[in-house]
Amino acid sequence: MNNLKVFSLTIAVAGLLFSGCCKEQTNELATAKVHVSVNGFKISQSEIDTKGVQDAEDYNSVGAVILAFYASDGTEMYQATQLRSDPSTYTTFGEFDCSLPVGSYTMVAVARQCGNGDEFTLTSPTSAGYSSERVRETFCATQSVSVTSATPLDLTATLNRINTQLNIHSTDGRPAEAVKIRTTYGAGGKSFSPTTGLAVSDNGFSVTNNPSTAVGATINVINMAFLATDEETTTITLEVLDADDNVLITKVVPNVPLKRNRQTTLTGAVFTGDASSVGFQLETGWIDGINVNF
Repeated sequence: MNNLKVFSLTIAVAGLLFSGCCKEQTNELATAKVHVSVNGFKISQSEIDTKGVQDAEDYNSVGAVILAFYASDGTEMYQATQLRSDPSTYTTFGEFDCSLPVGSYTMVAVARQCGNGDEFTLTSPTSAGYSSERVRETFCATQSVSVTSATPLDLTATLNRINTQLNIHSTDGRPAEAVKIRTTYGAGGKSFSPTTGLAVSDNGFSVTNNPSTAVGATINVINMAFLATDEETTTITLEVLDADDNVLITKVVPNVPLKRNRQTTLTGAVFTGDASSVGFQLETGWIDGINVNF
C-alpha cells in the first residue's frame, strides 16, 4: 500500500455465449450481448507519497477481477474470474465475454489484491469474502441490469474500495526471539456483502505477520478488514510471538477508530514495556475517494 498509484481498469463484457458461462435454460430465450466497462478507474490516496496514472495491466495490487450476474431468484447466470498471474484465464486482463437471456439481473464486479494461499469466494450479491487468514485490498460494485430484448447493452460500473487498513509501527527494535506479530480485531470481519460493501459479521478476527526487518530494527505491519458499518471504534490486541507461537508480550489498544477506505496507524512500543497501550499514538489520515471517468 505504500506505493499505490492512480490507475485505469477496463472491464468489457461482450460477444458470444461461451460453453459453461451461463446456466442451461429450460426454454429457448433470446440472448443479448452485454458490454460492461469501468473506464478511467482512478485511485487517489492523500496519505500515499506517490501518485500517477496506470493501466490495469500495470497496477499490480489488483491481481484478480471477478464478474458475475445473478437472476432475480438468486440463480447465478454467469461468473468468471481472471487472475493476472494466469494468462490462460483471459485474453486481455479486465475484458470478459458473455451473453444473457432476457430477464432482470444483479451484476457484481469485484477487483482484489492477491496473495499466496488466498481463498476468496463470491456466492451472491450479498455474500463474498476470504476464508483464508487475511483480507486483501478489495473493490466492488453491484447494479441492476434489465435485458428486455436481444439488443446489445452497454453498461458501466464504479468500483469502490471497501476495506479499512490498519498500520502498526513500532518505536522499539525487534528482539531476536520476537518472530511474529498477531493482530486481533475486536470488530469487523473477513466476509462482506457486495451490495452494501459492509462486513456480514462483526465478531473480529486475528492475523499473524512475520516482520522481515532485522533484529533490532523497528517494524511496520499492514493489515486490512471489512467493517459492519462505515466507521467503527474497536479494541486492537497486539501479541508478540516466538517461533513456537508462545506469547511473549501483549499490548491492548482500546478505542481505535477504523473507517472504510481509510488507514489508521498505531505507533508505539510493541516489544518493550508493560502490557498496555500507554505511549501508542493514532494517526487517522483520510484516503481520498475513487473517481471514475467515462
